[in-house]
Amino acid sequence: MQARLISKIYWLHGYTRFIKRSLVLFSGGQDSATCLAWALSRFERVETIGFDYGQRHEVELKARQRVRDEMIKAFPAWAERLGEDRLVDLSGYGALAESALTADMEIVMTEQGLPSTFVPGRNLVFLTVAAALAYRRGIDVLVGGMCQTDYSGYPDCREDTIQTQARALGLGLDRQIVIETPLMHLDKAQTWLLAHELGGEALVDLIVEHSHTCYRGERGQRHDWGYGCDDCPACDLRKTGWNKWREGAAG
Repeated sequence: MQARLISKIYWLHGYTRFIKRSLVLFSGGQDSATCLAWALSRFERVETIGFDYGQRHEVELKARQRVRDEMIKAFPAWAERLGEDRLVDLSGYGALAESALTADMEIVMTEQGLPSTFVPGRNLVFLTVAAALAYRRGIDVLVGGMCQTDYSGYPDCREDTIQTQARALGLGLDRQIVIETPLMHLDKAQTWLLAHELGGEALVDLIVEHSHTCYRGERGQRHDWGYGCDDCPACDLRKTGWNKWREGAAG
């Protein structure tokens, strides 16, 4: 099905400009897979960028390619729009920002009131690196799956953080950068609903089977909502959202 919106209009540098290209921060998880479908339904050309920061759940790096490949197979119209993918090595940063996502540590709440899975400044680093690539590629729109509704309390997922970063990047690059966060005010049930609206059961099945969210990297256990340990915060959010959506409570 042809996308309802092929390009989006923004007010940039005092004049109206049609935006036809976007760069999706793509991890291979549920949220970024939904954002990729969202971007493919709106932009003429979509590129993706991922980051290897030494995450324990490195299986998501394999999920990235599977999701891209399966999306091309399932949605031929989107295949024509899906462009290059880049995986950036940020393992040095991951080592500095040690957390339960990058080291063999227990997943607990810390004295700072944040889960030990918090990787300090992760989204800020990701957006900065993505903006550097977007600048070189002539892309003005970054798309990310950050969400301040269903999240683990990470301060770099909040809308104020993301939009402040957009302004800082614009100043630093002397060029306005738009950061789209289509999931920002959705809970996980609404994210499942959005995926269904974008691509029906085919897209939902693709996300269930091929995306990866579990912090522990568990791919041995298959649940209705996908693979995971069924115990970590990421699995809990994904499962709870799935059940709420399937029960018809998302809206």
